[in-house]
Formats: sequence, structure tokens, C-alpha cells
Amino acid sequence: MPAPSTALARLPFFLPAAISLLAGLYAASRLLLDEASTDRVAGAHGILMVLGFLGTLIALERAVALREVWGYAAPAALGAGGLTLVVPVPRVISQVLLIVGCALATAVLAMLWRRARDDATATQVLAATLALGAAVLWTRLDVAGLLPWLVGYVVLTVCAERVELARLSLPPTAGPTLLALATAVHAGVVAATLWPAVGCRFLGGALIVLVAWLIRHDVARRTIRRNGLPRYAAAAMLAGYFWLAVAGTMWLAGGQPASPQRYDVLVHACFLGFAMSMVMAHAPVILPAVLRVKLPYRPILWLPLGLLHLGLALRVAAGLVLGHGLAWQASGFLTVAALLALAGAAATCVIGGRTQRFQEVTA
Repeated sequence: MPAPSTALARLPFFLPAAISLLAGLYAASRLLLDEASTDRVAGAHGILMVLGFLGTLIALERAVALREVWGYAAPAALGAGGLTLVVPVPRVISQVLLIVGCALATAVLAMLWRRARDDATATQVLAATLALGAAVLWTRLDVAGLLPWLVGYVVLTVCAERVELARLSLPPTAGPTLLALATAVHAGVVAATLWPAVGCRFLGGALIVLVAWLIRHDVARRTIRRNGLPRYAAAAMLAGYFWLAVAGTMWLAGGQPASPQRYDVLVHACFLGFAMSMVMAHAPVILPAVLRVKLPYRPILWLPLGLLHLGLALRVAAGLVLGHGLAWQASGFLTVAALLALAGAAATCVIGGRTQRFQEVTA
């Protein structure tokens, strides 16, 4: 049986990720209005966004690269795990599906590593084991206890993607350096769980060194001076690096977050400031590869990017200075609006690109 190769065949694996994103944004809205909400979906906000949304997308992209039909079982299981978080079924079903999905995603990456034997893919394997660890630990810990694992998973995956997409001006020693830094982050994640007082600081230091290495070599520092897509992607990536440095500094200086305000800043600096900014930067490259849908650059893409970072900056300032009051809520809803605007902007670009091509053909 051939692996899905058309947009229509891959769409069923993408839709659960989109639903997890929408459910995660609904959960975020509920938590902004009531941090103590007992709503089922609100309680799964972090898992929905990281494993349900990002995890499914990443697994789908890797399955496409593997070109084996069994590889699509990983995004299928992760997507199903996300979907079952929003329906009234026992949570253990979601937990099992997510564990299976993460295990399959790790197996897919291991197969890709056997083909390529490169350090970027090895880094992705390390990242996938952190996702698997988070899924397993979720059967015993709350989401706050999984934070280092989820952060490590996203950060190492993105770093490996930056190398794999050949957007780094890399010296010959870059591969081993990346793998060494990834190993340090991986060790920091484990240490942060076993010995939080020391481990969180070690993890923060490892993240700072990693992001400094990325900034030093990333061509985004030069392409920010260009126009169009190169400038947009560079701005999104550099902003993402800034927020990851903020998170690393918070862990290094303060260790495990001791207040809800610091925890909120740490979480959203990593997953909104870094992860979602990187999604915005790479969407015009990844979407065509995964769904065979061209996403041409349009200036409207700046709107969600600007809203995201404006909302996050206001959220950080309001949360740390004013507490979780009205200003914090408003800034949180601004970041929700930014992610919804991203979907709208992407649709506008896709439709606009198709219309332009049709006009060129019929002219």
C-alpha cells in the first residue's frame, strides 16, 4: 500500500492538528477568564497545543519524509489523542494514544536517522524521546511538571529543522556541536525533573548556549535586510530566539518558577514567543511540502506575527507588574487573536496565489 502522496490523502492527518489548535485556543480563553476553571478542555490546554497540535504536525512532516505508509500511524495516533481530549471519554484513552503516537514518531525518526546518519536527525530523535517522556509522565504528573520535557521537545525539534532546511551558515563542526548542545538540553530536562533546584538552572544555561549558537550562525541576521519573505521569516525567527533566550534566562537566574506569574511568562515565552513564531516563519516552506499547497508570501502575514509578539510582550509586562488582572487578560486574548489571524492570513495567501496563477494561465 503506497504512502499518502496527495493533499487530499494527507488532509485527514492534518485536520486533527487544526482541531487541537482551535480547542487549545478555546481552552486558553477559558483560563484567561478563570484560571481555576475545571472545564475538561481547559485542563488539557498545554497538551492540546504541544502534543495535539505541534506534535501531530511534526509527526506528519516526518511521515512525509519517510515515505512509508506505517509512518502515518504516528500523526494518526497523536491526532486521535488530541481529539479525545475534547470529547467525554476517559482521559486514559488520550494518554495511551499520545504515548503510542510519540513512540511511533520516535521510531519514524530512528528510521530516518538510519538512512541519513546525520546529526540533525539524531537531534530530532532526542527531541522525540522527550515528547515520549512527557506523554508517559503525564500519567503521573500534572502539566506543570512536564514543562521541561515539552520545552525540550519543541526546542530541539525546531533547532534540528533549522539545520535540515539549510538556513544556517554552518562550519564543519556544526553537526557535532548541535548534537552536543542537544544532549546537554536533554540532560537538563531530566535533571529538572529529578533535582528541580539545580536542574532547572542547568537547563536554562543549556538553552541560552544553544540559542546563542543558533543566532551566531543563522542567516536570518543577514536576510532581515532583504524584502518580502526573507525579511518576514528572519523577523519571525529572530523574535523567536529572543523569547527562548528570555525563558532560558528565567530558568538560569530563578530556577523552578515560584509564582503563577513567572510560570505563565516562562510557558508562553517558549510556546508562543519561540514555537509559534517559528511556525509562522516556516509555514511557507513546510505547508507546501506536507499538504502540497502553495503558500505564497503576502504582506498580510506580518499581521499575525505582529499581534503575537505585541500581545506576548504586553502579557509579560502586565503579568509581572500588575498581576493577572484585566490587562493580562486583554493581552492574552490578543495572542489568541494572532493565531486565529494566522489561519486567516494563510487562507488569504493560498486563495490569492491560486487566483493569480489562474489569471496568468487565462490571460
